[in-house]
Amino acid sequence: MILAVLFANSEGNILVERFNGVPAEERLHWRSFLVKLGADNLKGVKNEELLVASHKSVYIVYTVLGDVSIFVVGKDEYDELALAEVIFAITSAVKDACGKIPTERLFLDKYGKICLCLDEIVWKVS
Repeated sequence: MILAVLFANSEGNILVERFNGVPAEERLHWRSFLVKLGADNLKGVKNEELLVASHKSVYIVYTVLGDVSIFVVGKDEYDELALAEVIFAITSAVKDACGKIPTERLFLDKYGKICLCLDEIVWKVS
């Protein structure tokens, strides 16, 4: 099950988030945890280089694409390998929607299209 997809800018501000099956009271914890994880580990990472973490029985695959950090969180059948496939589809869709690797401004300009693509990829799959 895919639990969350989150996009953040380089300052850690959340641009898009989607949660699935995560109670509202746990979402703040996940937001904070993912933003801190990105701040600690994404400096100097190349575009689309995947990083993996786990927290309890949950897997996290994350990367940077231009000015945007992308996090995908899953459990059960969505281990790190399955999440790598999901994040690859997401990064490809974002690049297609933006026409190139996005700056934060371009990402926000294409926000609606990116959200539609994200919903098609993630919530049709899980």
